Amino acid sequence: MTAYPHLFSPLAIGSCTIKNRIVSSGHDTVMVDDGRITDQLIAYHAARAQGGVGLIVAQVAGVHESAHYTAHVLMAIDDSCIDGYQRLASAVHEHGTKIFGQLFHPGREVMESQDGSSPVALAPSAVPNERFHVMPRALRANEIDEIIEGYAQAASRLQRAGLDGVEIVASHGYLPSQFLNPSVNLRIDEYGGSPENRLRFLERILRVVRQRVGTEFVVGMRISIDEHDPHGLDAEIALDACAQLSERGLLDYLSITTGTSAALSGSDHIAPDMAFDNGYTAPLSHRVKEMVSVPVLVAGRINQPQEAERILAEGQADACIMTRALICDPELPRLAATGQDEDIRACIGCNQACIGHFHAGYPISCIQHPETGREIRYGQRVRASTSRHIIVVGGGPAGMKAAAVAAERGHQVTLHEATAHLGGQILLAQTLPGREEFGGAAMNLHREVVRAGVRIVTRSVVDLELLADANADAVVVATGATPYRPTLELMGAPVVLDAWQVLRGEAMPGGHVVVVDWRGDWIGIGVARTLAERGHRVTLCVNGYSAGASLQQYVRDTQLTALARQRITVVPLVRLFGADSDTAYLQHVLTEEPILIEGISGVVLSCGHESESALLNGLLDLGVPALGVGDCMAPRTVEEAVLEGLVVGSAV
Repeated sequence: MTAYPHLFSPLAIGSCTIKNRIVSSGHDTVMVDDGRITDQLIAYHAARAQGGVGLIVAQVAGVHESAHYTAHVLMAIDDSCIDGYQRLASAVHEHGTKIFGQLFHPGREVMESQDGSSPVALAPSAVPNERFHVMPRALRANEIDEIIEGYAQAASRLQRAGLDGVEIVASHGYLPSQFLNPSVNLRIDEYGGSPENRLRFLERILRVVRQRVGTEFVVGMRISIDEHDPHGLDAEIALDACAQLSERGLLDYLSITTGTSAALSGSDHIAPDMAFDNGYTAPLSHRVKEMVSVPVLVAGRINQPQEAERILAEGQADACIMTRALICDPELPRLAATGQDEDIRACIGCNQACIGHFHAGYPISCIQHPETGREIRYGQRVRASTSRHIIVVGGGPAGMKAAAVAAERGHQVTLHEATAHLGGQILLAQTLPGREEFGGAAMNLHREVVRAGVRIVTRSVVDLELLADANADAVVVATGATPYRPTLELMGAPVVLDAWQVLRGEAMPGGHVVVVDWRGDWIGIGVARTLAERGHRVTLCVNGYSAGASLQQYVRDTQLTALARQRITVVPLVRLFGADSDTAYLQHVLTEEPILIEGISGVVLSCGHESESALLNGLLDLGVPALGVGDCMAPRTVEEAVLEGLVVGSAV
């Protein structure tokens, strides 16, 4: 008997029944070629279907030529899309999973162009957005008719391709939401001026889609309840739309989310990071459930089966959207259903390789599971033809992943770690404010190592002599990196610590502390916040345009919010060149003018890292077969470390 009776019960959605209540919602994967589905996208979704998910909602597909909101959006504006959808549906159906497709128009929410020139954005009225700073043109009546017909034609194409349903995207401030919103819809024709008129665009879409596809094809809608934006769609208007459209028999289900693409604060809810509570949107879906009779799905940091089970058991929703959890572990449904909870690789909400890759224009992946997005090459472990003796030196993320993958392929693997615990720099990262959940990456990788049967030796300092005598078939070196200290002009005896020293508890004299942040990542911000929590006045001096410049936008937003609330001063575009007992001497990186910060008690350096590569170089000099992974090759992030562990573990 399953520990999750609600989660693993079937659910009827219109004419379709899904086998469990775990859903992968529509999310852009950047696995599209010229608007069409690729083999990469099919392999990606097939992996989640094989892992046991009940329903997959494929990413947004534009319904009109003006719906290109990125250079890699999927399009359903002509019959050329049907073949790709057919192959996708077949791959998903093979595993008993149902699949819907999202139908989409962004309105004014245009992120990028097709060729570098800015496109014409369309909206109900000429009201700009705050996030992308797009000034749209008001739609003409005939264009509205074209777009509504575009939804119907796209729905028909997906039906002909063999999908089980479609989902109209009215969430996150996209075009249907713009028509509902009186702050954005200033029209005085039949589509504006009153609540009923503002609802007309969305109602007509649903009516014409239903007329085109009939009653045996599922038609649902995704909508944000509370856009977290002073100019966003009011929650009560969204709730009323849900109730009216459901009462009129136009919907088979509702998918509930929150936030908007139109504003920085609102967009942070599109893929909420670890600063947000798990399942925090469930009260919103509960309000919808009290108003409608159709099934209600909910999204919002639902990362573990026990969280989903609680939401379902409390009647707050009928199914739970666990998209990033499935990006991190496509096997989550199967593992939960068979009682293997401890083997689930839990999403930590870092946003680095999923939404972070999307925003950068790269296929999505996961820092913990780099096989995601690379299913064609790394989706299945290839057993080694001969079992070999592999030694891995270093128990950080790169070493753990390399060891686990090599052992899964049939090798005899020994992992040596110099300290008492596996995890490397993750163990420091998890001590930063708001970063506590990041420690889950170490726990998850450790579990992979144990499950694969790797022999783990902690408190083991490995040298050249030991390795030369070990007679290993291959040595994987993952010795990491240490804090980099730039050459500085120091006068007197100023207190200058690095970030690691602060995080390991070394005391800083009371008073005003300057934190010097070269990379613009989590570390500088985190150390500044740590010192502020300890009672220091803090000035964060960053080498770039802003604090957190290298972080994914939603993550950066939550951290900048914390800096502002903690009254931490941020000085951009500076480099440190010296210090004395009470002054930090900096230089503006553009003007080269000096900037002095006086009355300080000390300086903390967050200036990146330098590789610990001596062991690797020594082995290569001796002719010992050795491969480097992670920071010992070049200091970067956990993402590159785990990916290189996968690559090397697959190759040895």
